[in-house]
Amino acid sequence: MSQSPHGPLQGVKVVSCSTAQAGTVPWMLMADLGADVIKIETPDGGDSSRRMTVLPGMGSTFFETNNRGVKSVTLNLKSAEGRAILHKLAAKADIFGQNFRPGAAEKNGFGWEELHKINPKLVYVSISGYGPKGPHAHLPGTDSMAQALGGIAEAYSMPGQKMRTGIVSVADETCAFLAFGGALAALTYARTTGIGQKIDLSLLGGQVRLMGWTLTTAMWRNQNPITGQARITGTVERPGISASFNDRDGKPLVFQLVGPEDWQDAMTSLGFYDRLKAAGFEKLGVIIEDVGRRADLLALLDELFATGTREDWVARLRGADIVSAPINTLLEASNDPDVVANGYVTHVEHPKHGRLKVHGTPWQFSETPAKPGIAPELGEHNDAVLGELGYSPAELADLRTRKII
Repeated sequence: MSQSPHGPLQGVKVVSCSTAQAGTVPWMLMADLGADVIKIETPDGGDSSRRMTVLPGMGSTFFETNNRGVKSVTLNLKSAEGRAILHKLAAKADIFGQNFRPGAAEKNGFGWEELHKINPKLVYVSISGYGPKGPHAHLPGTDSMAQALGGIAEAYSMPGQKMRTGIVSVADETCAFLAFGGALAALTYARTTGIGQKIDLSLLGGQVRLMGWTLTTAMWRNQNPITGQARITGTVERPGISASFNDRDGKPLVFQLVGPEDWQDAMTSLGFYDRLKAAGFEKLGVIIEDVGRRADLLALLDELFATGTREDWVARLRGADIVSAPINTLLEASNDPDVVANGYVTHVEHPKHGRLKVHGTPWQFSETPAKPGIAPELGEHNDAVLGELGYSPAELADLRTRKII
């Protein structure tokens, strides 16, 4: 499907031998922003995610979400001719991406050393599960593996309950965002100096980065953070709390306080302060070092929040300039008024499936707006892309007959 130029990455050319989520999302994001992205797939079925989470009459949610706006070119990279075509594409590219386990790219003719000789300015992005070093570098990696090793399971754990990984691909997406930024950083350097380079990223490395300052605090204290219903931070003198509670109908909400000065304002706005003061919670700092008092406070707040509605509690807290929000389900999030107003969820017109609700874009550029596309059919762009390399219709037909494309 042809698209008019759009976005700040017009003129950037990307070639990707990538599958799965972490390996495809960086280039999908670039396509949203106007880059010319060519996705290399096998002629015999293409990316296996085309057959994942296929909803009747609507296609694959996985493939559509992670590959929209890119061009599909099929190549048999086990053949010399297929590899030669890939090398011609890489010679004209700014960025090349792959997410095979270490060593696989080299065996299939698209390793860093080989492509760097062809195009010294090329930015080469390699994504793996564990990273290029370490005892498990050779192993395949998945989102669940990186969540398990990277510490995020603890972030949403409850004392006394088993830890678990989440249903959303947090590790894949985090790695993809880092690959997106890293590739553009290296491209800036390449365009300034003429020198390309290889960037190694991993699902595990991205997940560790996502743990942010909470991991730093754990390392400095040499103890795991307090988990459960509330995030307790700071010191007795300057405590912080982020906690969730259910209203009388069981609907959850959250509020966050970042300093002692917010405690009385927040609780007064809710009409809770006199009750809390009588129970010895005039100041929030009393819960920082006393596990028993912490449990008592949360139990009392559970009781108080269960007397009203989520809508009212959130409105009161926001009216007092306290950070608060309903805790949305995924469907609620997709219909949240701020999500909709900012275009974080939007609609596209699909030629096969009609009007579809999809991710919008997290960026709002004033001069070069992003434009969500749709995912390509397998090999949809073979003739157009290879035609630009000089292949005639007869040569393309011959390559197709011999299953090179």
